[in-house]
Amino acid sequence: MTPESLLEAGTRALARHGDLRTSREHFAQAYEAAQRAGDVHTLVAAALGAGGVWVHEHRTAAEAELVRSRVKHALTLVEPKSDLALRLRLRLTAESDYQANEHANILELLDEARKTADPIVRVEALSLAHHCVLGPDHVDLRKELAAEMIGESLRSERQGDLMMALLWQMVDHFLDADPHAVRRLTDLQERLKHEDHLAVRFVVSAVEVMLAIRDGRFDEAEQLAGTSAQLGAEVGDVDATAWYGAQICAIRWYQGRTAELFPLLDHLVHSPTLSTVDNSFFSALAVAAALSGDRRKAQGALAMLCRRGLGALPRSSTWLVTMSGVADAAHLLDDVDVAREVYEILLPFARLPLMASLAVTCFGSAQHPLGLAALTFGDVGLALTHLKAAIRDNQALGHWPAALSSRRKYAEALERAGDVHEARRELATCAQEAAALGMSTPPDADLTVRREGRKWLVRLGGRSVLVDGGIGMAHLAVLAANPGREIDAAELVAGTTALTEEVTAQHQLDPEALRQYRTRLTELRGRDLTDGEQAEHDWLAGEIAVATGLGGRARSFSDSGERARIAVGKAIRRALSVLSSADPVIGEHVRDHVRTGRRCCYSPK
Repeated sequence: MTPESLLEAGTRALARHGDLRTSREHFAQAYEAAQRAGDVHTLVAAALGAGGVWVHEHRTAAEAELVRSRVKHALTLVEPKSDLALRLRLRLTAESDYQANEHANILELLDEARKTADPIVRVEALSLAHHCVLGPDHVDLRKELAAEMIGESLRSERQGDLMMALLWQMVDHFLDADPHAVRRLTDLQERLKHEDHLAVRFVVSAVEVMLAIRDGRFDEAEQLAGTSAQLGAEVGDVDATAWYGAQICAIRWYQGRTAELFPLLDHLVHSPTLSTVDNSFFSALAVAAALSGDRRKAQGALAMLCRRGLGALPRSSTWLVTMSGVADAAHLLDDVDVAREVYEILLPFARLPLMASLAVTCFGSAQHPLGLAALTFGDVGLALTHLKAAIRDNQALGHWPAALSSRRKYAEALERAGDVHEARRELATCAQEAAALGMSTPPDADLTVRREGRKWLVRLGGRSVLVDGGIGMAHLAVLAANPGREIDAAELVAGTTALTEEVTAQHQLDPEALRQYRTRLTELRGRDLTDGEQAEHDWLAGEIAVATGLGGRARSFSDSGERARIAVGKAIRRALSVLSSADPVIGEHVRDHVRTGRRCCYSPK
């Protein structure tokens, strides 16, 4: 094929069909053929076309530098004041601004483009500028750019321009929680039936996954995510892998299976296909690691995000999701300082939904992580305000799993505030909503609690979580191993031999457990303690005092049923708090089916 025919094929694939992969191949071939033939016009047009329809399409350093150097070279071959030179400058500036998380330069060039007579120059400038302001600070600006682009696309007479403009408008509506967002999506879906555009269709397919997750249709969402990822790979969209990973993270999060993602995320955070301004997978890794019991990995991922202050992280299209993950990780790790910092940073965006990239995943209202952060640094009243707002906003979004998650945390905050009656009412509503979504645990699901090293593995049906634990988790292990059987609190404390061998080996007065408690208490004494460490110190001292008698000998509760009742009740409540933070569904099940008192029982039915 001649350089001209290769260029024509590339232009048709990109501008009409949105076929990123095919267009790249043709533009690369056209550039090389034009270079050999000395065809300046074709070489310049091929260099420009290789940039694609998005910003930052080329992710590896070598690939990005090759495209950038060709555009720079092309710029030296054209008249500096020409429209073609302006288009080349727009591409270079957009790439530079995007990776630097800036937008001033591209907006300045957009003003220059508005003065030209060529609508193609204006529509390209608007699209590139729009891509550079996808962060949460620019909601109104994006809407203005998208509306202007629709008008210009009608003048450019290129089919792909209108599809891209309508796509940007649809994305803006979702990112702003606009009630007409689905209407914009439906309009685009209808147009795609008659005028297919592969790049746009891929984004639409990803948004459809997001909506299925919002609706609680997890099995369908997972199937749609796989189909969407396959389409993205065929189209040649570099975000196909990251979007699929984000969608699976959202599904597993609301299924209570985030810990399963730890190995995947540990690998994905280093993928060269991720955008240079995307930190969301680091925060997801911190959450998954914390839930899977790897506290060191969780703290490391969180520290990486915080090393220069959270305010230094680029406010990209994934920034809100990143901050939400930081709030979750800080809550799981009881990191009060990080919780305060993320609260202050997130507060101005409380009304927005937590969405990633082009609305391809959604984690509900930003009010939810604000409530979590407040709960972490101990302001229960503030947490209640945000979590109540989160329930309302998630309902308005039609994000039913997120609304359920916020209601569970709201119930926890109510209980911390001492309003136990209202907390129970909220938990009852949670159970009804979970059942309606098919997210409740089957009545016959088995609860198992067993020690895994220094952690406790808790399973309920298809859900599982690995948590820290103390004496309360040992009591739960005994009760779960004896469903329906009433066990005297004194027996739980003493570790009766009437219980199964595996479980009773883990009873409260295990010498190794006492040794570990005393060792940790010694470590904490004699130094300035944080609020969290002071709480841990007091708890350890109390548990050791309850569990031992004069001289540090194991205490017998055979003559003190009341003392045993109090000790067991307190220990199980602490274990419930840990479980509820790690997996609200399991925590709620245990709370509803474990009875404490002089005689304790786990009744799964």
